Amino acid sequence: MKFSTKLVRIDQCPEDPFRPVATPIYQTATFEQESALEFGRYDYSRSGNPTRSVLETQLADIEGATRAFAFASGLAALTALTRLLKVGDEIIACDDLYGGTYRLFSRILPRSGVTVKYVDLTDPANLERAIGPRTRLVHVETPTNPLLRVCDLRRLARAAHEGGAWLSVDSTAMSPYLQRPLELGADLVIHSATKALCGHSDVTAGVVAVRDKALADELYFIQNGEGAGLAPLDSFLLLRGIKTLSLRLDRQQATAKKIAEFLSRQPGVGRVHFPGLASHPGAELHASQASGPGSVLSFETGDLETSRRLVESLKLFSITVSFGGVGSSASLPCRMSHASIPAEVREARRLPEDLVRLSVGIEDADDLIEDLARALNGAAGESAPGTASAAARNLAEVAS
Repeated sequence: MKFSTKLVRIDQCPEDPFRPVATPIYQTATFEQESALEFGRYDYSRSGNPTRSVLETQLADIEGATRAFAFASGLAALTALTRLLKVGDEIIACDDLYGGTYRLFSRILPRSGVTVKYVDLTDPANLERAIGPRTRLVHVETPTNPLLRVCDLRRLARAAHEGGAWLSVDSTAMSPYLQRPLELGADLVIHSATKALCGHSDVTAGVVAVRDKALADELYFIQNGEGAGLAPLDSFLLLRGIKTLSLRLDRQQATAKKIAEFLSRQPGVGRVHFPGLASHPGAELHASQASGPGSVLSFETGDLETSRRLVESLKLFSITVSFGGVGSSASLPCRMSHASIPAEVREARRLPEDLVRLSVGIEDADDLIEDLARALNGAAGESAPGTASAAARNLAEVAS
């Protein structure tokens, strides 16, 4: 079956005699057993629940994994992955990471005796130089959040494996519809399913998908032993969201490209970060390992106050810390999703304080561009009258 068909045509409820077309919510903590000496397939929802089982089976199928595991959040999924490591092990992580990942790696994980080294992994040669005998895991985002930088997954997988390490990929921005890292050599894939996989901003969830059966068995042991598995209702909502994944992303990324092209022409906008632009330094590499640019982009205005005014002037973009939903949103990453990264670290990693991140939803593209044009006009008008008149001309072009 083609991918879009797989999203819908699944076994919604194995063994159910009534053959429901939607997976029931098994909202139960425990299951009655037929014998006091032997457990049935399900005994306690922490260990396994029929609704979550359907979800995890589908996630494994669309990711091309041996098994997949659903957790209470993306960070819970990432934490479970780190439990595969032991005292003295090392993680090499890309230096452009989601702020919550950085917080976990820099402030919580060291308590377990695991160290983290941050490296610019957009150049695989940097990994080849940095990897050492203690390196057990290489962790990367591509495209990265929020600068949309692109990392070569095939080369990173080879370098990690030659060094005796696993490669894990946070593919949240892409989802399995646009990028399947396991097929490119990765060992584990992480998703904040809160975002594109769910798509409706009504679930907090995380996913780990894995190729190796032994790793899968260990991850199940961790999921059950620590109790961070996804609840039945959230599993149901995520299953519902996944059905429309391809439809949503086709619309969202087409609009995102139009917006990126529009922003690239604006005099008050500096660099636009979006792998769907031919000018993006990683565009060709991204196209070789993904089937689309995604729905997230970021851009610079050159001034934090201008960026603040712009974001607060938008009418159709909600100010939120997340992305990937059907409703468009805007944020200032350095003050929101990445605020947990110290200012001096952000500066060293060239993360601009004025950066604006947009998550493009399914609204009409012309409406969103007009909203951006008006906000740019207003933000520029308060700081540079000449730029304001140019933005006004662009608004007129959009309206026509």
